[in-house]
Amino acid sequence: MSFIGAYGGLFLISLLSATFLPIQSEFLLTGLMLKTDYWVVSLVIVASIGNTLGSVINWAIGLQIEKFKDRRWFPATPAQLDRASRWYQRYGYWSLLLSWAPFIGDPLTLAAGLMREPLATFVFLVAIAKTLRYVLFAAVILGVF
Repeated sequence: MSFIGAYGGLFLISLLSATFLPIQSEFLLTGLMLKTDYWVVSLVIVASIGNTLGSVINWAIGLQIEKFKDRRWFPATPAQLDRASRWYQRYGYWSLLLSWAPFIGDPLTLAAGLMREPLATFVFLVAIAKTLRYVLFAAVILGVF
């Protein structure tokens, strides 16, 4: 895999994995980290940026969700949206620090858009959460812990 292809692929997979698509970026990140051609810090940065921007897609969908939530193709169930909205109303923007978490992270980022969270606050908190997740993941893979 070429240098640009590796980073571009990691960015795309990380972006898509933050949406409701069933994709995991950790597999590619692990493979690239274990290959000595790539600097781990740059891999973590690329994955974090891609994953954060993927969450921005969810936020943008959340802004328009009322128009689409009854469509058959819509990726979240009414129960998931309701649970995410209640969680978000209870804990506010601090709940975005859980945006990295499986099963609740994607609905939370969608709920943030639905609740009209300002984009700057959203990106700041989600970027912290996503970056810390990848840093800890990289540390575990490299045997730091």
